[in-house]
Amino acid sequence: MRKTAQYKPNTVTWRFYVVLGTVVLIYAGLMARTAYIQVFEPDMLKKQGDNRSLRVNTKTVQRGSIVDRNGHELAISVPVETVWADPKIIFESNALAMKKHWQALADVLGQDVKKLKVRITKNPTKRFVYIERKVAPAMASYIRELKIPGIYLRKESKRFYPAGEISAHVVGFTNVDDKGIEGIERVFDQLLTGENGEKKYRKDAKGRKIEILSVKASTPPKNIELSIDQRIQALAYRELKGAVKAFKATSGSAVVTNVNTGEVLALVNSPSYNPNNRAGVAVHRFRNRAITDIYEPASTMKPLTVLTALEFGSAEKDSIIDTYPGWMRLGGSRVSDPRYLGKISLAELLIHSSNMGTTKLALSVPKSYLIDKFFDAGFSEETGTGLIGESSGMMHDRARWSDFELATLSWGHGVAITPIQLARFYSILGNGGVKVPLTILKQDPQTQQKQAYERIFSAQHSQNVVELLEHVVNKQHTVAKIEGYRIGGKSGTAIKAFAGGYGSDYVGLFAGVAPISDPEIAVVVVIDDPGGDLYHGGEVAAPVFSRIMKGTLRLLNIPPDASTQISSVQATTAELTNKERDHV
Repeated sequence: MRKTAQYKPNTVTWRFYVVLGTVVLIYAGLMARTAYIQVFEPDMLKKQGDNRSLRVNTKTVQRGSIVDRNGHELAISVPVETVWADPKIIFESNALAMKKHWQALADVLGQDVKKLKVRITKNPTKRFVYIERKVAPAMASYIRELKIPGIYLRKESKRFYPAGEISAHVVGFTNVDDKGIEGIERVFDQLLTGENGEKKYRKDAKGRKIEILSVKASTPPKNIELSIDQRIQALAYRELKGAVKAFKATSGSAVVTNVNTGEVLALVNSPSYNPNNRAGVAVHRFRNRAITDIYEPASTMKPLTVLTALEFGSAEKDSIIDTYPGWMRLGGSRVSDPRYLGKISLAELLIHSSNMGTTKLALSVPKSYLIDKFFDAGFSEETGTGLIGESSGMMHDRARWSDFELATLSWGHGVAITPIQLARFYSILGNGGVKVPLTILKQDPQTQQKQAYERIFSAQHSQNVVELLEHVVNKQHTVAKIEGYRIGGKSGTAIKAFAGGYGSDYVGLFAGVAPISDPEIAVVVVIDDPGGDLYHGGEVAAPVFSRIMKGTLRLLNIPPDASTQISSVQATTAELTNKERDHV
């Protein structure tokens, strides 16, 4: 008994501390891991939790439509479907073994089956691969019937252009993601696109909505209503395309405007392209030549010189210009007419397109005054349409001008402008000297009336020049006449310039307004580099002008002039007797 009472267990101390230390380390590791996850890297677990429970439903909106002034659709969105693949599902389900189905899929998409499989098997863990964007509904239905695991379809929309090549340069086009690339599609991309709606919510393991986190309402797109009248657009394009082909020209442009509102009723170029199928189309065909390409306007600018002299007071509507002896030298350079014209009226000056008469008018006003009138007419600025790529032209703004430079400027040389700038100048003439910005959008008449526009020429002098242009059509360019209407216009023939001088290619132009008694429409036609024997503006552009103007007046139901006889500006030509001419 005494030995038992005196016994003490022999405890191994180090084992106790080992176990204790192990427990402490385990708990310390757990705490460190917990702290690391909660404090230093909490996003990973949140992301995994969100992947399992967080869902987002998107309410997509289709792109807005583009319509002409009468509501005719020029660009619309049609429902299509996109084919895509989930490589992970394809591998897990061994879908690649369905060889006939894959061959059928490749055939309907017009793809090589081997290349198609390579794209999908390139990254087996990837969850999304595009197969074909925006396929037709019939094709999508066929693909759906193939029932290939991992091949899916999702709804999208595709842009369609009912007017095709007729309005291609105005409307433009979008890329495969419905992003505006050219024309109106690009200018108003944000308005046309709108904004998709979005609902974010959390679901439980059974897929039930347990919490709505946020709701973002969709912003509907806007429809864009253009000033273009598709009837006039189609007419202008048909006539221009025919002329470019008939005269073997490189290209051509035509612009039709409402002189009172500044609305562009038609804007066409040839050659054009089909925006619904742009495969293989040369990039230069996308260029809207009517607003980007610049040309010397040549004699179509002579009315501006006449108007400037009238404004300054160095000439009157019945003034006589003595062109004796038919030529002159300015700073060592020669100015002359093809033949000696003698004493001529302002009407004759424009009829015969006299360089001598125009030069004398230009030199009769101060240099700064003449230059300012060219700038006032807008030959150094954009027209106001807002179209992407519009050129402001080339008009020099320098302090010193020689007399010869002023002379050539007065004929329309030494300045380069776009067809749409020329259309704006003739619109200014037609509306009585008021500078109204051009617009490609349909205008509200009430809003238009409230706006105060800049007057740059007097109404009387502008009307005088318009009536002088009527003489030009009646006496010189009878091909531009339209039965029942009084027409005023001027031709121009420019030699195309290049770096260092002039070449041997021509540009034929014709610009004018109608009806003279109350002008409403301005038309400009440019035929670039005609390839045949005819190249003058009065030969290649005037007939096109006549047909476009005639169709426009009738389509808009603009009544004929009360009288088709020349009115207030009397032909001073008739006042000069034969005796006076002989004396000259």
